[in-house]
Amino acid sequence: MGKAYGLIEITGVVAAMDALDKMCKASSVELASWERKLGGRLVTLIVEGDVSDCEAAVKAAMEDPIRNVASHGVIANPHEEIVKLVTLSASRWKEKGGKDTSDKYLQEV
Repeated sequence: MGKAYGLIEITGVVAAMDALDKMCKASSVELASWERKLGGRLVTLIVEGDVSDCEAAVKAAMEDPIRNVASHGVIANPHEEIVKLVTLSASRWKEKGGKDTSDKYLQEV
């Protein structure tokens, strides 16, 4: 199977982090990007991996009945325009001043 994106849109940053943890533990996916809207009340998580892994990850995120998942989906073999969109989104949080700052954010927590 080829490259795919798994997406969930969920209410709240804490719920999103919990869902991401479950998604990554349930299958072999990596966080491709994330977006916060409405002051963090709505969070979109995009994970990347094989189609079957993305499907398993999204299913794992949906299993918790407490979560308020607004929407979800899997895009198998995404069009190059979708890949560009995800890359642009990822560049907003991966790069600041031309360098990867992900370790900095983890050290602040």
